[in-house]
Amino acid sequence: MAATHLPPKSLSSFPARPSFPALPTHLNAFILSPQPRTAATAGRLNVCANAKKKNNPWLDPFDDGYDPDMEYGSLFSDGKQEEDPRPPDDPNNPYGFLKFPAGYNVEVASLGLKVRGDVRRCCCVVSGGVYENLLFFPVIQLLKNRYPGVQVDVIAGPRGKQTYELNKNVRWANAYDPDDDFPEPAEYTDMIGVIKGRYYDMILSTKLAGLGHAAFLFMSTARDRVSYVYPNVNAAGAGLLLSETFTPPSTNLSEGGYNISINLVVDISLLSRYHQMIDWLGRPARNVPREPVPPFKVSISKKLREFVEAKYKQAGADKGKYIVIHGIQSDSIASMQSKGDKDSLLSIQIWAEITKALGDVRPVFVIPHEKEREDVEEVIGEDSSIVFITTPGQLAALINDSIGVICTNTAALQLANAREKRSIALFSSEEKGRLFVPNAEEKRCVIISSKTGKLADIDVDVVKTAVQQEFAGSLVLA
Repeated sequence: MAATHLPPKSLSSFPARPSFPALPTHLNAFILSPQPRTAATAGRLNVCANAKKKNNPWLDPFDDGYDPDMEYGSLFSDGKQEEDPRPPDDPNNPYGFLKFPAGYNVEVASLGLKVRGDVRRCCCVVSGGVYENLLFFPVIQLLKNRYPGVQVDVIAGPRGKQTYELNKNVRWANAYDPDDDFPEPAEYTDMIGVIKGRYYDMILSTKLAGLGHAAFLFMSTARDRVSYVYPNVNAAGAGLLLSETFTPPSTNLSEGGYNISINLVVDISLLSRYHQMIDWLGRPARNVPREPVPPFKVSISKKLREFVEAKYKQAGADKGKYIVIHGIQSDSIASMQSKGDKDSLLSIQIWAEITKALGDVRPVFVIPHEKEREDVEEVIGEDSSIVFITTPGQLAALINDSIGVICTNTAALQLANAREKRSIALFSSEEKGRLFVPNAEEKRCVIISSKTGKLADIDVDVVKTAVQQEFAGSLVLA
């Protein structure tokens, strides 16, 4: 049988190219000829492009920000997030009511959770030691107030982790030094696995982020990744991996001082070290007003009080009849200094002169290491009350049972203000005193600064006069 060959189709069988009517002359000229860009137009376009992401223009240059005219309907409820009314099936399960962890099973969540930006789990990576972590407490309280029912976890260094026995708002605290530029690979990958497995909605960091730390936060897979970045070229590339960035005025964030409320009208140099992050966290939303900055408070457990009470009674002091002396010169890491004020310790000889003004009131000397005990006994006397304390929790309990505190710029000063105890603070300069103790009169704190800029040159006679005036009633009762 002969094969039958079909003739190929001609090109004319394809559909003809549609012809469009010619545009009017005026429209053609409008489309083809670019409009001149005036200075006003250029300025308006730049403002609109970065209206939402002023601090991070890397994410989307065409994002015009939030649309106030957008209506979501009844599916999206307004106001603050509500706590989950459903009790967990297993109280020991950190995932609560879920049968499986998120990511392994389909989880049906409210669409408003995404639109409103609600936060159910938050992780805070806090840089620094005891002093810096204590001053982060108002930020944690702000998170609890802004997002009711949020679970807050903290990642801090070994020294900073000890402070969170004083904070009842923290669920878990992990010891991992974020300031270590070259961490062990095993510890690094293990910590990434820990934060990935907890499925955070937001992760905050007070460490100045470059590309390396930004990658660490990015691998957490959190929805919102918020961090400070370097104010120099070291921040290159970090903005691509972060959702929100803040640029501090200097590379040492601890120089900013205490957490002053952003609502106060203060000089720009007196702004708090965390004021940019606080401003963003407490920002107003739809039907949610701006969240004010809470005061700095600490909580002391009953077990901790009893342990410290046995300590100072063994040293010869009675409850409510002693004054805490903190800031003895030592090379121990338990001195609880601030990274923003390295000149904040005095020799025991100067403390011996100051304590002569106390009269019959017993001073309790806090030493950060046992090797300092011999020096204190040699200068003050063997009958002196010496307490060896290295943790901020024990120091807070000791201050809570005292008349007041005489100290340098250490964590004892902030703990005395948190427990509303009278205090006398010795600073190397007047500027440092204003930065770290704003509104000192309201906090019942007397600031005495050195005239030369060195703490060792402080006028002892002025300190003695302040001690007699501040603790006059206590000295008479004793």
